[in-house]
Amino acid sequence: MASPSPATATATATEPAWLTARRERAVSLTESLPLPSFRGNPGWEFTSLKNVDLDAYGPPHAADVDAAGVGVFDAPAGAVVLEQVDHVFADPLEPAPSGALVMSLSAAAQQHPELVEHHFGSIVSADNPFVARNEAGWQGGAFVYVPRGVVLEAPIVVTVAQSQPQTALHWRTLVVLEEAAQAEVWEQYVSADSCADGDALLNLVTELSVGPNAKLRYVCAQGLSEKSWVFGSQRCIVERDGAVDWIALGFGSGNGRVAMETQLAGKGADAKVTGAYATHGRQHLDYATTQEHAAANTTSDLAFRGILDGRSSTVWSGMIKVDPGAQQIDAFQESRNLLLTKKAHADSIPGLEILANDVRCTHAAAIAQIDPEQLYYLRSRGLSLEDAKRLVIEGFLEATVERFEAGFVREAIAGALERRLEHVLG
Repeated sequence: MASPSPATATATATEPAWLTARRERAVSLTESLPLPSFRGNPGWEFTSLKNVDLDAYGPPHAADVDAAGVGVFDAPAGAVVLEQVDHVFADPLEPAPSGALVMSLSAAAQQHPELVEHHFGSIVSADNPFVARNEAGWQGGAFVYVPRGVVLEAPIVVTVAQSQPQTALHWRTLVVLEEAAQAEVWEQYVSADSCADGDALLNLVTELSVGPNAKLRYVCAQGLSEKSWVFGSQRCIVERDGAVDWIALGFGSGNGRVAMETQLAGKGADAKVTGAYATHGRQHLDYATTQEHAAANTTSDLAFRGILDGRSSTVWSGMIKVDPGAQQIDAFQESRNLLLTKKAHADSIPGLEILANDVRCTHAAAIAQIDPEQLYYLRSRGLSLEDAKRLVIEGFLEATVERFEAGFVREAIAGALERRLEHVLG
């Protein structure tokens, strides 16, 4: 990835007054909101913050860094590409087609202030210390706006690279699809070679607005340094007859927690959420997912799969919420983990909160080691022990790939999982 010129990184001096006011309020909240305590706050029973000092991570300085070749996936031909290294950003060389907007959020706030103000902070509120810090400190970011009835054929690929150890990168994404619009947004968070083994912090906020009868595919892949921290507050609202296909890949970072929330706000809305992670060493990944059915006749399907090697640990806590009056709901969630060593550890915690009586809500969770009978069967047919293990692991992950139709998305996900597996297994 060719890095943007440092000259394109600007301060917030020219941003609109409403955004400056939000930043000032966020600074005040940052000073007053305490960090969640380990086992003292709901959702923080498995991830301790005792070893992280958020104030020790300063803002990155402008640097001309080449982060080429560090992505989890490559952009396909014809994609609209948006790139940022630390807080150095530039807008795409070519504008998005059909009246759509793809640009840095900083530029969008200046050029389209009323549009951004209407949506910014409307989906994720600054009521926790991580979001408050993000709102106070983000620069650059990504803004995608697709007008009513516009269908974008080419995907939008956003790459965010962190290049400086001991720095905090606050990343902000806002995606808005108006009625009957369609788009595909791929976003990846990675560490440049200069920070490949560095201790840094990524604090991200993602707001996704899917209008009536609109369709969004959103892919977020995390391949940060395995010594870094990641915190995420991601939320999607889907209106009547809209649909979101949300894919999350967790490969890097050493610790942290990411919350992924989907609210089905209109009748006929649908959400498909797929997660995959592969950890080793002493990595710790924590995902908290919520499928909120706020309207009748809505559907959701969530599936997370992970492989764990070494002494790594993962947490998945999932909640299906059905609001009062949201009848005729069909919701499903599952989490399945494959432990490659006896010292790896996974926690899967499905949950239901149902306040309606005409619903179908089911969940499943499984944690297991490689079946020795499967290994015996494969070895009896001439495979070595390592090849047999590899085949079992690939078969386990294949269920994730099969959730997607043939084409770029399936090939990209399969390729990313294969490369990560090579890294984990050595």
